Amino acid sequence: MPTFKLTTLSCLLGALLLANAAQAALRPPLGYYAPVETRKGEPDACPAVPTPYTGKLEFTSKYQGSDKARATLNVAAEKTFRSQTEDITVLEKDFNKLVMHYMRDGHPQQLDCALQWLTTWAKADALLSTEFNHTGKSMRKWALGSLSGAYLRLKFSDSRPLQPYGEQTRVIESWFGKLADQVVRDWSGLPLKKINNHSYWAAWSVMATAVAIDRRDLFDWSVQQFRVAANQVDDKGYLPNELKREQRALAYHNYSLPPLAMIAAFAQVNGVDLRNENNGALRRLAERVLAGVDDPDQFAEKTRKKQDMEDLKKDAKYSWLEPYCALYSCSPSVLAWKESMEPFKTFRLGGDVTRVFNRRTEEKS
Repeated sequence: MPTFKLTTLSCLLGALLLANAAQAALRPPLGYYAPVETRKGEPDACPAVPTPYTGKLEFTSKYQGSDKARATLNVAAEKTFRSQTEDITVLEKDFNKLVMHYMRDGHPQQLDCALQWLTTWAKADALLSTEFNHTGKSMRKWALGSLSGAYLRLKFSDSRPLQPYGEQTRVIESWFGKLADQVVRDWSGLPLKKINNHSYWAAWSVMATAVAIDRRDLFDWSVQQFRVAANQVDDKGYLPNELKREQRALAYHNYSLPPLAMIAAFAQVNGVDLRNENNGALRRLAERVLAGVDDPDQFAEKTRKKQDMEDLKKDAKYSWLEPYCALYSCSPSVLAWKESMEPFKTFRLGGDVTRVFNRRTEEKS
């Protein structure tokens, strides 16, 4: 066969493979397919559903009155913020707990309760107000990531727990789609100087939803936001817009890693390898953070501010290590440190991250 025909045939086969990949249903990493387990004991009573939040998403910032660094906590403002957003936070945290308990115990009442909570909020079109401030749109994307991230375990479990709940899942997934569309509108088109960890968390919420409801357009938007983030990472592993947070710069570099690592892990399983974006930006960022945790003076010298390490004393803040070490070969010392903190459970990523990325340690949970 002439060379040009072989070349043409190869091109056609390549195009077909790409077309098939684009048409394939989106899926999560393997751990999300885990079956529902069963344990002895009676389930707890289903808690009352928190009141769906349908008002304006205009909330007080906990950094109210702070300078441009937005790094000084306003205790009174934080108290107001917690009060204003209490029902949303209860929904996020307790829905995650309901899903984790159901996946562990297998009591149908737990699943009924979890779906009742989401259906109630979905039917109310909660969190969809187009009147919002920065803190309000931030709450929307955080909530979507928390809920979609946990829902994935129900959606993809090999036990097919959602099979009898067709009508409820349609209502819930329709709501998720509307929320994701609004999150895309909220966080698109920002100037580079305004793109920081908030945009990364928005992208994670959209990625989790994209896979939950199989929306390729949402998946593509999330991947594009990751690429913007990766190209913000400088050659030393710093994020310029997080360095602006002065004494909280290290904490916010660390806070940027969970959504970025999750997006990369989800993209990887769907045929998009983001590890080499901007010459390995994700690894460079992670290594900079790990070095900073070991020696905060690096960030202090960069920002001319002693670093606030309070948040970095919490094990859950390093939950990004699970998807990250699934993507990369972590050193023995990092793996040992990770294992010492497991299991990682954080509602912002949908619950028990260790259980879906590192099932070898699940017996510890």
